[in-house]
Amino acid sequence: MIPLSVVDVRDAEPLVTEVLRSGGLVQGPMVDRFERAFAGVAGTRHAIAVNSGTTALVAALEVLDLEPGDEVITSPFTFVATLNAIIEAGATVRFADICRDDFALDPDAAAAAIGPRTRVLLPVHLYGQPADMGKHAALAAEADLYLVEDAAQAVGAAYEGRPVGSYGLGCFSLYATKNITTAEGGVITTDDERLADRLRLLRNQGMRARYDYVVPGHNYRMSDLHAAVGIPQLERLPALSAARQRNAQRLTEGLGGTPGLAVPATLPGRKHVWHQYTVLIGPHAMLSRDELAEALNARGIGSGVYYPRLVFDYDCYRGHPLVPAVSARDLPVAAAIADQALSLPVHPALTDAQVETIIAAVREELGA
Repeated sequence: MIPLSVVDVRDAEPLVTEVLRSGGLVQGPMVDRFERAFAGVAGTRHAIAVNSGTTALVAALEVLDLEPGDEVITSPFTFVATLNAIIEAGATVRFADICRDDFALDPDAAAAAIGPRTRVLLPVHLYGQPADMGKHAALAAEADLYLVEDAAQAVGAAYEGRPVGSYGLGCFSLYATKNITTAEGGVITTDDERLADRLRLLRNQGMRARYDYVVPGHNYRMSDLHAAVGIPQLERLPALSAARQRNAQRLTEGLGGTPGLAVPATLPGRKHVWHQYTVLIGPHAMLSRDELAEALNARGIGSGVYYPRLVFDYDCYRGHPLVPAVSARDLPVAAAIADQALSLPVHPALTDAQVETIIAAVREELGA
């Protein structure tokens, strides 16, 4: 089987052993070392490590002191953590459509969605390609909005040479299948000294020192064990990203021209780190998206559907007071992509022969 993702953290064994032998497993010097390295990748003054990408989003929104009725504009085509974090922060969600070429929040649609209670613009850098941060940053400045980046899938990506996560409050995931993993974990990046201080308080039960409680807080801490897993990967992130980029280029060259299939592209001025290689299976293809996925599985090739439905299109969100009613008709681009998107293996562990196998299988199944 050619898997959709491969997790290899064997190079972390020496640092994990060091933590185990130290007897200090909780947040400590290894987390501090990880944070300094991550801030270097994100190009920010501060990186605050937490225990998941979801808590990164929740904490980032919480420090903005949003009030009931305040709105956050975001994408409807994303992992559910984006929506759940907004709800947990007590804000109202406002969805805007996405762009077909980068799967990210459409700046023009976002601008049209701004209302008198809008406080936050929250673009999602999906699949490893940055959203149009030139337009989003300008829109946030013009409308006096906070800018929070859901960069869960985009560590190491950049827009016009500037790393994602450096435009506002950057929120990253370090889940097991991400380009950089600590098994579970997340990071918030910022240049704002005041926000960084508040985030560090929030993640540690609101304590500045032991039993010195400054604000009501949470236990969002990352352990030294988790940090030890991530440090070696940060050191080899350029090589890991380059391998993904090479595999993506070869897939694009091989799959281009396949009937009914649209291949993804790196847009001008953007550094794509290819967390996922996501093709679109159009309505005139020989097989539907789900039929192609089933055929590839039968051939021993993994694939994934990210995401099969718009994020609000589940019973648990219908009638939710913080999720106003919206339909797929209001978001035609996102709705179409949710029906067509299929992710193929692009991870660094792929061999040349496996890439060729994927290309041949997809082309044959679609009648190329």
